[in-house]
Amino acid sequence: MKVTKQKKQYIYVLKLIPSLLDERNWTEKEEKITERHFAKLQALLHEGKLILAGKTEGLDEKTFGIVILGTTSEDEALNIMNSDPAISEGIMHGELFPYHVALIRKNGGE
Repeated sequence: MKVTKQKKQYIYVLKLIPSLLDERNWTEKEEKITERHFAKLQALLHEGKLILAGKTEGLDEKTFGIVILGTTSEDEALNIMNSDPAISEGIMHGELFPYHVALIRKNGGE
């Protein structure tokens, strides 16, 4: 009999590096990294590991993004966060927290 580990939830909070809070500092390199970051999130959604991802409006020191995951372990969640191109390629910093979604609207808030 196969034992299936119950998924746990984690959230990682993303913050841009300070130099990228000024749009004039963005180049094609940062745009390409952002595209790879979004593609990674889409792949996680397809794999059933992504619960939610998004960011605040604007571009200033209060701007942040969040990624909520369902994984079998904190190590898996940490590996996912650290392999996020935005983090691994140095345009954002991330911090991981254990998390629990208490309520969620079925249609995703639309």
